[in-house]
Order: sequence, then structure tokens, then C-alpha cells
Amino acid sequence: MGHDHHNHSHEANESNLKRVMVALVLTGFFMIVEVVGGIISGSLALLADAGHMLTDTMALALAAMAFHVSKRPPDGKLTFGYQRFQILAAFVNGLSLLAIVGWILFEAVMRFINPNEILGETMLVVAAAGLIVNLISFGVLHTGDQENLNIRGAALHVAGDLLGSVAAIVAALVIIYTGWTLIDPILSVAVAALILKSAWALVKRSAHILLEGAPEWLDVHMMQDRIVAGVPGVGEIHHVHIWGLTPQELMLTMHMSVNANVECQSDVVRDTKKFLRDEYGIGHSTIEVDVDGCSDD
Repeated sequence: MGHDHHNHSHEANESNLKRVMVALVLTGFFMIVEVVGGIISGSLALLADAGHMLTDTMALALAAMAFHVSKRPPDGKLTFGYQRFQILAAFVNGLSLLAIVGWILFEAVMRFINPNEILGETMLVVAAAGLIVNLISFGVLHTGDQENLNIRGAALHVAGDLLGSVAAIVAALVIIYTGWTLIDPILSVAVAALILKSAWALVKRSAHILLEGAPEWLDVHMMQDRIVAGVPGVGEIHHVHIWGLTPQELMLTMHMSVNANVECQSDVVRDTKKFLRDEYGIGHSTIEVDVDGCSDD
């Protein structure tokens, strides 16, 4: 079972890495087009989207690197292996997005104070091309493994880009038909607000894992009660610690006492481990059996 799971996750990683690389090439190339288009047309909405695409390119490069690094086997220095690198990448990613939001808001305020001329046609052409590129990237990433925080982070970035392109198209059409240039910074702020929401969620989730938090869906007290009720021979459970290397790779350590009438303690431990694996997907558990009271007290 373990070996199949390992092979499966290795294949999933390979497929995730390929998806990220495709999106990376598309996004990186188009970001340059958008910067040039934004400067020529004078549009903040395009530059905001290009700024977003810049963090995307960094994000996707980080994600690709994370998939690559996390394939390394555990060694003497990092005994749990390198999978946590993916979470670190997601965290840095989220922070970089927050910085971009700050920059867009600052620029938008400057535009409100001091509006500038914008070439609507140039803006429209670039934004429309951007929409097509983003749709392709999003399609590639969205069909990947959505449980993987790294892929989710990358897909969130591209989804933000999609919205950025739509906002730029709307702004360009308004400018062409009405000449009202303030629509440009207004829509830039709307894009920034959308980026902010997804960035904050990503930072929060990855920080929770980096702080060794228990999975959000898991009620530890209820789990203890279920083990005592469901595994014959288990007396009492305490000192439970649960965390994840990634949202998929859960770890647990705990102490338990075994009822006096049990003949073989290791059978109870084995049954408990099986229960944890089957019911909660916890593949790596370390269980200390207390004899004559808890040895840590």
C-alpha cells in the first residue's frame, strides 16, 4: 500500500510539475508584452496586471522549484525530507502578492490625484491577448491536483490574472467610447481587492502548516474518544500532537495506556495505527505505551 501511494504521489508530482512549467512559460512571456503595452498605452490596469503576472511568474518558478526539491529523499539534516519546501514556497508566494496589492493601491491613488492620458486601443489589444493566455494557463493548472497547496497557489495567481485581463478590457472599452480615464485606476483597485482576498487565504493556510498546526478539519478530542471506543484494549490517551508536513502528509505522536487484561501490547498499537490510517489518513504515527503511569510526568 505504502509503495503504491508513494508511486502515485510521485506521478502526481511529475504531472503537477509539467503543468506549472507550461503556465510559467506562458505567463513569463506575456508579462513582458503587458509591461510594454502598459507603458505605451499609459494604462495602470495593464501595469497592475503585469505586476500581478510578475509575481505569478515568480510564484510559478517557486512552485516548480518546490516540486523539484520536495522529490529529494530525507537525509541526515532534514529527516522528514524536503516536502515542506512546497509550503514555504506557498507562504512566500502569498506575501509577494500582498506587496503587489500595496503597490497597485499606491499607484491608483496617484492616478486619482493626477490623471494621465491613456491609449484605449493599444490597451484593448494587449488586454484581450492577455485574457487568452491566462485562460490557457488556468485550464492547464485547474485540471491539476487541487489538494496540493502549491498548485492551488499557482492557480489562484492565474485566476487573479484572468480577472485582471477582464478588468483591463472593460477599462479599455470605457476609455475608447467615453474617454473617461479614471475607470483605469478604479478597476485596478478592484483587481487589487481580489488579489488581496486570495493572497491572505494562502498566507494563512501555509502559516498554519509552518506553525505545526493540526489540520483544520480535525477535532483532536473527538479523535481520542473514537480511538478509545473503537480500538479494543486502549485505556486512556494523552500528549497528542498532530501536524502535517503538507496538507496530505499527516504526522502524529501520542501516549496511551493499555488495559490490564491485554496480552499483547504491540497488537493494540498496531490496531491503533491502522485506525489512524484508515479513519484519518495519518500515515506516520509514533505511539508510546505508558507502563506504570506516564514517563513524561
